[in-house]
Amino acid sequence: MKPTLFITGHVPASRRGAFAALAARTPIELALFGGPHQHGAPPGEPPAGLAVHHVGQREVGRLIASGDYGAVIAGTGGRVALPVAWRTARRRGIPFVFWAALWRTPRVAAHLVALPMMRQIYRESAAVVTYGPHVSAYVAAQGARRIFVAPQAVDNDFWSAPGAGQHGERFAALFVGRADRAKGLDVLLDAWPIAFEGDAASLTLAGAQALRLPGIAVAGVLDPTALRNFYARSDVLVIPSIPTRRFIEPWGLVVNEAMNQQCAIIASDAVGAAAGGLVQHEHNGLIVPAGDAGALAGALRRLADGREYCAALGRQGQRDVAAYTYSAWADGFLRALESVWQDPNAGSLEP
Repeated sequence: MKPTLFITGHVPASRRGAFAALAARTPIELALFGGPHQHGAPPGEPPAGLAVHHVGQREVGRLIASGDYGAVIAGTGGRVALPVAWRTARRRGIPFVFWAALWRTPRVAAHLVALPMMRQIYRESAAVVTYGPHVSAYVAAQGARRIFVAPQAVDNDFWSAPGAGQHGERFAALFVGRADRAKGLDVLLDAWPIAFEGDAASLTLAGAQALRLPGIAVAGVLDPTALRNFYARSDVLVIPSIPTRRFIEPWGLVVNEAMNQQCAIIASDAVGAAAGGLVQHEHNGLIVPAGDAGALAGALRRLADGREYCAALGRQGQRDVAAYTYSAWADGFLRALESVWQDPNAGSLEP
């Protein structure tokens, strides 16, 4: 059985266990083309024992054309790697599986110009694997036919391990992310004084660097153990992302991490983990309209005034996130691969 070539930019630490789980189910090789990782975790080391090819984006075509692979998987990263991989696989009659993350078309020139090609990729891919039902609905509207979900996951064993510290008397909120517009930090900073006066509650910003904000703690970039401790001490994680012309949050793995520590969630409706069903309103968190500081302030106040309700949301979140595992992610890809292996026309140029 020929291995599958999985083409992506990097293997961040949050994805290492996922690739290992997939490799345990079916032979795969990685083609890593590098590049920026603005909206994801920094690059890490691939799983031990896995064949890895470090290539330029145009070089993925040479790998595919070698005839060494029984299927090809590629995602949306890289401007050149995706079309080169898709076209080469189609010309060679090799089943192509598209790993899709978008759930709204970015309104920038490069994406709009590429939209006809992207719709053709959605239609003609042997299978499409998505982050969740929000992405599945989008790709179906673009013409995708054979769609599978590989749920976003983190190392639940690590993130659910007991964190140092405990909840204090004051209500504690946490923000984890970069200080840029798409992450919605400005919305949170507008909402905070509406919700609380003085030191009635605490807000900590993790990952946001070079900020000096009166009455707000700025923790900067944290290693995973330190971040887990912050989740353990916080009542709620706030993810107030807003859609921009360039970006809409595909998922937000911090949701999975925080839920493992029984941390309640307040997410905007522009967060993929909310649109994709992990965060459920009044079940394991609260969902507010993106960019609405007043609604966000009301959600914060509601949880601060109802600490037991907040804790109950956190406990439910821990139960819900238990299903979002590396094994479930790998199973989604394996189902997609098995579906194309069973279809003698999966590599055909005919849609």
